[in-house]
Amino acid sequence: MPDIITIVTTWQPNVVDIVAIVLAASFYAACMIAIRRRGGRWGLRPAFGFFVLGLGSFAVIEFGFLGVYSAELRFAFTTRIALLLFAVPALLATGKPVGLVRAALTGRALAAFERVLSSKAIGMMGNAVFGPVFALAAFSVFLTPVAGLLRESPGAQAAIGLVVPVVGLIMVLPLTELVVARTSLFIAAEFLLAFAELVIDAIPGIVLRLNDAILDHAAPVAGSVPWWFPNPVRDQQLSGDLLWFIAEIADIPILILLFIRWSKHDRAESTKVDELSDGELEALTREHLRQGGGPPRAP
Repeated sequence: MPDIITIVTTWQPNVVDIVAIVLAASFYAACMIAIRRRGGRWGLRPAFGFFVLGLGSFAVIEFGFLGVYSAELRFAFTTRIALLLFAVPALLATGKPVGLVRAALTGRALAAFERVLSSKAIGMMGNAVFGPVFALAAFSVFLTPVAGLLRESPGAQAAIGLVVPVVGLIMVLPLTELVVARTSLFIAAEFLLAFAELVIDAIPGIVLRLNDAILDHAAPVAGSVPWWFPNPVRDQQLSGDLLWFIAEIADIPILILLFIRWSKHDRAESTKVDELSDGELEALTREHLRQGGGPPRAP
């Protein structure tokens, strides 16, 4: 393992990620300007979250140790992908980008944006179960020779830095900004299934940690390497340790967000029921009993 000085001092910017950061920052700033021109105001806290926490974490991962050694080290490659999928989108979400775009757009542009948010694709990916299942499928690639091919391909490395955070954002934004409407029963099912994913997500990391065979079949690094470079087996074991840890930790915020969404949804439904008159509540109860459905819901 490298020492802390090596980790902190290893930096190498790349053009693709710099362009991505500039475009994302410019779009966010343009939306803030559009809101201000209409007399509105966007808070400094979400702006700080997006620019510093979100884009800042992306820059640290991509330009720092994990990005620099992603092609040579298995543990850098897998940790980079796991953080791009879980940590960076969660930090970008603190900037409330969906709320920002909604406040900045008007007319047809806003209607088109709302149609995208209500699409089946966003609804499916916004399901709290989709994230852990997708992560399990993606991390299972590390157990195959495909991981070696991706790690050694400059094009794949560049694409990973752009595609993985976008996928992570699509998964996390419906949870953090309540883009997709859910029923109480559906949220409860998500909550229970997310608990099961705590165990399932650990499988790729455990397999990498306990296997002495090199699963990605990648060739050893050519030429001289730093003194701290682990041998291929130890590299794979470190990859499994870090992947297992990150996957388990990443499920905890999902459970917390689900619990918060469940509480808010239940409170909103209770408020609607409380606002009904005695006659409306009696009619709703009779209709519920006649249909044999679930808990009475306010119209």
